[in-house]
Parts: sequence; C-alpha cells; structure tokens
Amino acid sequence: MLFMFPGQGSQKIGMGKDLYDAFSSARDVFHEVNDAISFNLSDLIFFGSDDDLKLTKNAQPALMTVSMAFVNVLKKDFSLDISEKARFFAGHSLGEYSALCAAGVISIADTARLLRTRGLAMASACGEDGSMAAIMGLNLDVVEKILAELGDDNFFVESKSNMAKKTVLQVANDNSSGQVVISGHKAAVEKAMIKFRESGAKRTVLLDVSGPFHCELMEAAVEPLKETLDSVIFSSPIRPIISNVIAEAVSDNFKELLLRQLVFRVRWRESMMFAAENSVTKAVEIGSGKVLAGLMKRIVPSVECQSVNSLEAAEDFCKKI
Repeated sequence: MLFMFPGQGSQKIGMGKDLYDAFSSARDVFHEVNDAISFNLSDLIFFGSDDDLKLTKNAQPALMTVSMAFVNVLKKDFSLDISEKARFFAGHSLGEYSALCAAGVISIADTARLLRTRGLAMASACGEDGSMAAIMGLNLDVVEKILAELGDDNFFVESKSNMAKKTVLQVANDNSSGQVVISGHKAAVEKAMIKFRESGAKRTVLLDVSGPFHCELMEAAVEPLKETLDSVIFSSPIRPIISNVIAEAVSDNFKELLLRQLVFRVRWRESMMFAAENSVTKAVEIGSGKVLAGLMKRIVPSVECQSVNSLEAAEDFCKKI
C-alpha cells in the first residue's frame, strides 16, 4: 500500500476541524505545531481567511499538520498504524515532508519548523518576478520540446528584478500524462502559455502561488533551508520514501534530496508509476483534499485509490482495510 500526502493547493479553511473537535490525539498535533513555530496556526486553519492560508509560509505547515493529525488519530483512536500497512510513503512537494514525518524520519515539531522556514524562504526567493502555470492536455515530452524551442534569443525576457541574467522557464511538476506545470520568470511563463495553447493544449492556467517553485529561481531559498535542515536529526524511515526528484524509493540522503527538490521538478507521474511497478495495488491519500488520488487514477488506473480527508472517510478506511 502507498500512503500519499498532499501538496500546496489542497488547503482550505476548516480542514481537520472535525478531527480536532473529536479527538485529543488530533488536538495534540495542532498544539505541537503551534508551539513549534510560535504561531497559532490552528486558528488560521479553522477561522482565518483563504488569502492568509494560501500564503506558502502558512499553507505548508498547515497541510502537514492536518495530514499528521489524521495519522495520529488513525494510530491512537482507531488502532491503525499506517506504517505497518505501508509499502512506501510519498508526498507531493511539501507533502514529502509529511511523508518523512509519517515514516518516523523527523518529528512533528521539526517538520513544522522546516516547513515554516521553507515557506518563508520560497516566498522571498524571487519577489514578484516569478510565476507558475498548469498546462493541460499535453504530455511531458511535448511540453519539453516546446520549452526547448522557446529557449532561443528571440524568447529572452528581461527580468524586472535583475535576479537572473537569463530567462528561467522550466518544468516544475510532471503531475500526470495530461498535466504539466511550468515555472519561471513571470513574463516568460505568460508568453509560453500562449505558445502552448497554439500547440494544442486544452487549457493553460496561471497558478495563484507566491513564487516560481521548483525551478532555478528558488536557488536563494536553498541556504536558509539548509541551515534549518542541518539542525534537525533525521532517523531511518520505517518504510522507504519515494523521492520527488529521483522518482525512486530511498531510505537515506533525505537532506540533500529535499534541497534539490527546491530547484528541480516534482516527478510525480514517474513516482506513481514506480510505486505501481513495485507491487503497489492500493494508494491512500491522507490529508486535505483528494488531488493525489485523482492524479493516480489518471496515471495508473489499475491502482485502487482512497482519500482520508475527513472523520467519516477515516472511519470508512478503517472498516475497509
């Protein structure tokens, strides 16, 4: 069984409130995160505004908190330790930190501090000169070919912030065979969206994010994150983690891989194919939303998927397992 943890974009106000109200084991997770980052994240998650929650400095620890509240409730209140059922753990971008926490590699408090640092560093790395866009209906090979064609002198876009001497325009997420996300300088991303539509994309969507994640423009975020990573103790995982950047299962070298993840693409489609090729027949998404379960259905339709994103869904999962 593969346990998956969501990334940014799956957050919503009120997520996890049903667990918080019902179980002290869930409240323990929320309070531990509040203490770890010296901020009442619980109030923001339950009663704040969408605009504040979607800020990457908040969304990243918030999504992890909700995922780990589910993990804790399953273990302590439903007597279901997911590590005993897991073949692999995996998480999309920040979700990889949740996966590491669930696999016993890092504590909840350390994971919260890491994600707070990561969110702040990523948000400040490129100012307002970066953007991301989802390209629907084209596969990775086609997207890469078009990006290569755009990478000539005629496509050069002067960076407003002068943060780079060249235009950055890269694949950020290979999510599924029909969904690829690009990242880079804002003007370059917007110009590329026109080219993709002309080349047959069903749709292009400019993403409402705080920066151009998973591309070279995140280089400035590496050192702040490295300092915090170096202060954290990493243990061996209970089960292997499928790494975003290499799309293979690993049991060590996590710090280097997490740093590389900032500037390299999330190879989610390949990661899910790796899981299926290594005896995974069921995938369970734990946390807010059901994005990853939906992607899995498109990548490997034969893998049975379930989302544990509410108390009712958790109860249903425990009955079926």
